[in-house]
Formats: sequence, structure tokens, C-alpha cells
Amino acid sequence: MTDTPTRPLRIVVHPDDNVAIIVNEGGLRAGTVFEDGLTLTEDIPEAHKIALVDLPRGSRVIRYGVTIGATNADIPCGAWVHEGLLELPPAPELSEVPFGGAVLPAQEPLKGFTFEGFRNDDGTVGTRNILGISTTVQCVAATVDFAVKRIKAELLPKYPNVDDVIGITHIYGCGVAINAPGSEIPIRTLRNLSLNPNLGGAPMVVSLGCEKLQPAQMLPASTLPILQGSPYVVRLQDEEHTSFGEMVAAIMELAEKRLIELDKRRRVTCPASDLVVGLQCGGSDAFSGVTANPAVGFATDLLVRAGATVMFSEVTEVRDGIHLLTARAAEDEVARDLVREMQWYDDYLAHGGVDRSANPSPGNKKGGLNNIVEKAMGSIAKSGIGTIHGVSGHGERVTKKGLIFAATPASDFVCGTLQLAAGMNMHVFTTGRGTPYGLAMAPVIKVTSRTSLAKRWSDLIDINAGTIATGDQTIEQVGWEIFHMILEVASGRQQTCADRWGLHNEFALFNPAPIT
Repeated sequence: MTDTPTRPLRIVVHPDDNVAIIVNEGGLRAGTVFEDGLTLTEDIPEAHKIALVDLPRGSRVIRYGVTIGATNADIPCGAWVHEGLLELPPAPELSEVPFGGAVLPAQEPLKGFTFEGFRNDDGTVGTRNILGISTTVQCVAATVDFAVKRIKAELLPKYPNVDDVIGITHIYGCGVAINAPGSEIPIRTLRNLSLNPNLGGAPMVVSLGCEKLQPAQMLPASTLPILQGSPYVVRLQDEEHTSFGEMVAAIMELAEKRLIELDKRRRVTCPASDLVVGLQCGGSDAFSGVTANPAVGFATDLLVRAGATVMFSEVTEVRDGIHLLTARAAEDEVARDLVREMQWYDDYLAHGGVDRSANPSPGNKKGGLNNIVEKAMGSIAKSGIGTIHGVSGHGERVTKKGLIFAATPASDFVCGTLQLAAGMNMHVFTTGRGTPYGLAMAPVIKVTSRTSLAKRWSDLIDINAGTIATGDQTIEQVGWEIFHMILEVASGRQQTCADRWGLHNEFALFNPAPIT
């Protein structure tokens, strides 16, 4: 707790809330008196909740205007409302969520905003120009990683218009039930990763030869003719590869052919509507839902007004707000699709013997998030206030414009991988506790919820939304800052902290099917 004399600050999100969160860095000590006379009865850490009224046992605790739990003990006004004092309420019944096309305030189109991108033959646009080497099976991962290091050292310098070379390696492809229910998710994820806009829209694939996931199954139907003598597919078990050195040489030879093509590409002016932006939060805290996520939500609305595609995800972290999302669905079909994805994940968790209470993490709780209801209300703020235009399943490619719910688990790395498969060419990631998360295939803009983290990790955080909590900036101001940075990074004119350090996490497939 801080001993430095300072004006005590708290944040109330909604007029109906009976708790607030402490803003002051380091928290506040017992006896601290707010300007309105509210007095702390005990020490309360930063970002944690204070009772604004007496809360007898069994009382509803309200934050964001919704019930986030019921008290299991008497909590006096001014006391710390923490995880141990709350009982998790039941999740909203999926059979009772509201349907009916959303009637939301019309938002004026945002015109004239552009970025410099790489236009692909399939109509998509890349924010990077990357050679991606896909793999059909984990057995070739080490060989591809070895080859990628040599390609970067020996070939890439000859092709200055190519930004990077990455291996799309994973632990799938064999030793799995390839046709079992759920197996379509990792297969289509790999398929769509190979077609991400930042890879130029054409796959290069390394196969072993004997694996269950053959190139013909992984690649989309439109690329199947390529497999007959294709210059962009190599099988390591082919008879002409009589040594490891020849395998690596074959990969490098194919890579150079692809590099020659990619090097011809140039950035051209593209409308902001060609952006496909994925949103995610990780290492969240109680500030995330009042600073970083609402600011990203404001930027989301700006992007949608400009005609872009924006994806929000993380099923578990929106499940408790599903009634708020179906009410924003453009039509009944979209609402039904939202319910379908929630039900699928409910069943998936139940099959594993757990439920939504397995989320949040210990770090989330230390940051003031007591349970998944509170976390979900803050997470949904990233989606802004506009109409939801579509829903995509795990690993599916998004083809609609506007605000889209792209179903993913809440795991940072699985979510990022699935959003890349969905076609994401830009990523915005909010964090309260902090994480060095990054992606090689798309730039990741990090937005922090707390000024203290922005100061401590100044070389890892791109935008500080903590200024909203102290009143130094508004949600709108930070939202515009995020919007403009997206355009700058997408154009290659500005580099994110993660890219500056080369912090790129591995791909993480979601595979709910059995492993044999």
C-alpha cells in the first residue's frame, strides 16, 4: 500500500454499481477518506473493489450494471470486496437470450482513411510481405526451423522487399484421429493460416510424406491442381532427398522461387476497409474493462465505420454477456450463430469436466478480477457499441465486413493463431498485468490498462490507456490514438514494441479431437 499522500481515486462504471475500483497506484490504506466522505475500513490494493454501501450476506454485487456475484458474508460500506466473499452466479440461459435484429444508433461512415498495403490476387490485402512455410506434420518442424534460419541468413538479404520468413510449425498432422469430430478445426486452421493475407495469398508447404494430414487434405480445393508438380510443395521422404542436407537444400530452392515472386510486390494505397483487425486481451485486470478495452472498443467503432473487418473472440470471456451480444446481432441468424458457438463451448468444457469458473487466472484475480462474469463484462467492451454482422467458427476464414465474432478459446496463443487463420492482418492486444506476447505473421499493438505498467514496461507497451483512469485522457482520445496507430503500423511506417524486439510466440492449434 502506498504511504504517499495523494488524492484517493475510485472508478464507478455504471450508476447502478454498488462497488468501485481503487485507482491509486499501490492501493490505499484503511482510514483513507474520499472527497464524498466514503472511508476505507481496511487496506485495499490497486484495481480491487470497495463496497459503496453495506452489503449484507446474500446481497447482489453489481459492477458494469450487472450482477457479478452474491456476497457470502456481510460486507460493510468501505470494505474490500474480494474473490473470497463472492459466489459465482449462474451463466445466462442460452434459451432465454434476446433475438431480433439490432436497432442501434446509425453511425456515420468514416471516409478518407487509407494505409499502404500489399494487394493480393484473391482481393485481400497484407500489412506485411512474408514468406510463410507451412507444414503438414510436426515431424518436419525441426527441419523447417533449421531451413528458415539459413533462408534468413543466406537468401532473405537478396530480396529487400520481403519482410520476413516464418515457419508455420505445430504439433499436429499424425498420431491423431484425423477424421474424428473436432478434427476439422486444426485442419482448416492450418489451411487458412497458409492463406493469410500477409503471406501473399499463396502457400508453400513442407510435408514428410507418410503423415495422416496430407497436403491434398490441408490445402483448399482451389490449390489442389498446384500439387501436380507444384514448385511450392516439397516432401522430405521423396527418393531424391538422400540426406538431411538435400532436404534443406530442396526447401531453400523452393523458398527462393517464392521469394523472387514476393520481392516484386510493392505497397500501394488501400482504403481502411481492407483492414482485418483481431482484438484480444491477456493478463487482464479490473482496469481493462474501464480503460484499455473501452478505448479499443471506440477504435473498433471507427474501423467499422471506415468499412473494415474487426474480430473479437474468446468464447469463455464473452459467455456471461451473451444476452448483450445477441441483442446487437444484425439479424436472427447472427444471434443464433452466437448461441451456437456458446453452446458448443459449454459442451466442450463439460466434456472435460470443468466449466467457465476455470477462468480467470491467478494473475487476473490479483489484478482485481474476481470471477469470469466480471472479466466477461470488461472483455466485451473491446467490441464497441455497434451491430454484430457475423459469426465464424474456430479456424474459419472471415469473409464479411464489419464487426464479427470469431470463435476461439481464451488462451492468448490459441486465440491469436485462430484469428490469423480467420484472415487477420493486424492485431490489437490489451493487457493490465503485462505480457511480452507477439506474433510473427501480423503486427501486434499492445495497449495497457494501467499507467504504472506503461512506465515499468515502456519498451513493451505501445499505447497507455491508463491515462483514462486518472482523467488525463478520455476514452475517445485514446481510441483515436489506437485507430491512427493501426493505420501507421499497417503501412509499415511505425513498428510495434514486440516487432522491435522480435518477440513472436509459436503457433498454437486448437485440437478438440482425440490423439491416438
